[in-house]
Amino acid sequence: MDREYRAKIFKSGNSLALRLPKALGLSAGTEMRVREDARGGFVAEPTAGADKIDLTGIWGSVPGIKPLSAADREIDERELDWDGKRLARD
Repeated sequence: MDREYRAKIFKSGNSLALRLPKALGLSAGTEMRVREDARGGFVAEPTAGADKIDLTGIWGSVPGIKPLSAADREIDERELDWDGKRLARD
């Protein structure tokens, strides 16, 4: 038998949020997928990383692009000009 919990919808900024009970065993930051079912109800489930993109299939498909060397990744120090005020980097 499934357990049933009550949760409350509240305003969070310009959005609505649903506070889920700790007893569900979810941790903060868990990405969830929410969908509406055919009867007008809602189903929420963890995504389990399904939204990540795997780029291994395109590795090497663009000729001429090579990884940057450590020297190419270095940034030269320079003065910054914010709103007309010259600021030297410390």
